[in-house]
Amino acid sequence: MALTSNHLTVYVAFNVVFVALLNFAFAAPGSGSSNVLSLLQPYDFLYYSGVRSYFNGEWAKAAELLEKSLVTKESLFRVRRQCQKDCESAGKESLSKLDSERGSLWDLWALDWVQQRAECLRFCLGRSVTPAGQLPVSTDIEYEFGSRNPYNFLQVTYYKLEKLQKAASAAYTYFIANPSHLEMRNNIEKYRRMEGVTEEAFQDREIENEKHWVLYDSALQFEASSDWVKAAEKWKGCVNETLRQTEECRVQCEVASQRLPEDRGLDSVYGVFEKAAALSLSLLSCRQSCVTQIATRPGRISAQEDFLPSQLEHLHIAQFKAGDISGAVQTLRSLLLFYPSDKDSLDNLQLYTETLGGDTESQGTQPAQEFVTYVKSSLQEKKLLYFGMENLDFTFIDPDLWTPEDIVPESLRDAWRIEKEKMNEKMKEGEQQDEVDDSGFFAGGPVRQVGVTITMDDMVLNGTNRVVLDGVMTEKECDRILQLATVAGSLGDGYQGRRSPHTPHETFEGLTVLRAVKLAQEGLVNQSDAKLLYELGERTRTLLHSYFRSPSGLFVSFTHLVCRSAVAGDQEGRLDLSHPVHVDNCLLEPDTKQCWREPPAFTHRDLSAILYLNDNFDGGELFFTNRDAKTVTAQVKPSCGRLVGFSSGPVNPHGVTAVTKGRRCALALWFTKEKLYRDMEREEAEALWAAAGQSVVKKDEERTEGRNARSQAKKERGKGGRGRVIGGKDEL
Repeated sequence: MALTSNHLTVYVAFNVVFVALLNFAFAAPGSGSSNVLSLLQPYDFLYYSGVRSYFNGEWAKAAELLEKSLVTKESLFRVRRQCQKDCESAGKESLSKLDSERGSLWDLWALDWVQQRAECLRFCLGRSVTPAGQLPVSTDIEYEFGSRNPYNFLQVTYYKLEKLQKAASAAYTYFIANPSHLEMRNNIEKYRRMEGVTEEAFQDREIENEKHWVLYDSALQFEASSDWVKAAEKWKGCVNETLRQTEECRVQCEVASQRLPEDRGLDSVYGVFEKAAALSLSLLSCRQSCVTQIATRPGRISAQEDFLPSQLEHLHIAQFKAGDISGAVQTLRSLLLFYPSDKDSLDNLQLYTETLGGDTESQGTQPAQEFVTYVKSSLQEKKLLYFGMENLDFTFIDPDLWTPEDIVPESLRDAWRIEKEKMNEKMKEGEQQDEVDDSGFFAGGPVRQVGVTITMDDMVLNGTNRVVLDGVMTEKECDRILQLATVAGSLGDGYQGRRSPHTPHETFEGLTVLRAVKLAQEGLVNQSDAKLLYELGERTRTLLHSYFRSPSGLFVSFTHLVCRSAVAGDQEGRLDLSHPVHVDNCLLEPDTKQCWREPPAFTHRDLSAILYLNDNFDGGELFFTNRDAKTVTAQVKPSCGRLVGFSSGPVNPHGVTAVTKGRRCALALWFTKEKLYRDMEREEAEALWAAAGQSVVKKDEERTEGRNARSQAKKERGKGGRGRVIGGKDEL
């Protein structure tokens, strides 16, 4: 049926209700088959039953039910996909009449098509799924499966059943989506050391749903090594897999039963058509959200922006460099569907067509049809959703950066423009005010250790919740820990063995408390030095817990003895940093001055500290900045026994200047208010000492030396050997 621009609003409104009627027609579950036991049961019920068995200690039953819930969920999704495919042509005859000039029957033909398709879907689903299994699951269940929590329960269950290979596999699968879960990380390391657990156990059981990320990472690797033929192949596979998974996600939105709109107690205002429209808009919003879902890595909270267009950008460059000019032209034309006026893309297209010379057929290559369909469908959905925002009080967050401005109604654009101006004004005002630290710490508490003095506080350090304490260690203690680092430090420790993770001009080495204890038990280092390394963590925790007046308990989260050494003959003209500016518990974005509290940042860290061991080197100063990572607010020069403590959040971005000569050693420590994230390695070290009949508690006379550090006469510092050591990913 022909439509004029004057009737666009009526058309959009009708479409909203029309899609809703389609949804209502098959949202109710079918009657199912008489043989209910052979049908798919509700996977949420299976999951809850498995969890109940878990807490009752019925390990075999728990494993069976939890595994069945995972299999049933995947089977349900597969049935939905197949039913959608089988019923795609249902009512096609009625659908073909929708463009007839006899407009008076348009709505009847539309409803006839809806009914036939809905009946087909209801019958198809009823053959395989119980009526209860067709109902929508709760948001709690969606979160449980989205965060892979069933594998968390399975890991313990299989461990109890002594099925270590399966336990390791479940632990690894859970950890992929929860990389900040320290306890699971420790469990995986233990499984690796267990007899009977092979490397095959450490495979992601959900890899089938993450193939596009595997291809993405592989493409980047080939691109980095300039293998453009393989890079183009992988990028093409990644694009196709991303499209496929996006389409599958959209199918699930369409075929799955939708939740009815919330009853706001306004039935007199919101009648059946309004509720139908709300249901329809929810469906369209679900389809749009697939962009975000597919572009979010396991373990990440936020999606990778412009995921599909960025892949096309990589692909056309790889194709061009691999010599596939015709393929590059088609890919670039597909990219221009998203950004039709992008100057760089248009310039590249001109370059490609000139490179083709007289090959007019390749020059005229059109964009791939799947992208034409994708963009067209997405824009139609956005029009309906923005209409709902403007007229039906519907909330929608557009997941795409490429949406044309003219898709958005003028009234919404004006409102957003005003909102943006207000936000900019607030940001300008905020830049002139001191940033508020919501960590719960309040600097200025007492320092009860004798001989320890406050050298720099918030005022001197130009910040919030920052302190420098001197006299925390004696010269003798510094020498002992320096010697321990020289003897036991490992190159690249904490950085997957990379000896220069931040800069090629320095080498990094490290040592953890647990490793020091094990080396001591093997007789390779002094037992007393390993215990001192442990005790320094407790000493620091006590000092900072008091000074920052923490209202709750404070637990050591990680301890790392860290040394970095300047590479001889490779220091001239250095402009880099020993450690770039960062924040310890969030991902700093200097351009926007935002700090995203999500993995891979260690979000559980609340308080950070560096306990310095020496000063006989050049450079290596700690410095604090504003969120722009450029404006330096304070600097701290290392020296033996000097402790720097600060809250781990966005008020304290920090970095380390280049070490241009010598070896800089320090003890990096992080603390958490959550007991769950305490350092399990420290407890394992305590257990090793206890098993050997030793105590980690120092005698009173041994404690005195640390408490009276300032009263000790200064001694010559041992020069020590060349440094080793490096700490955790964001060591200080």
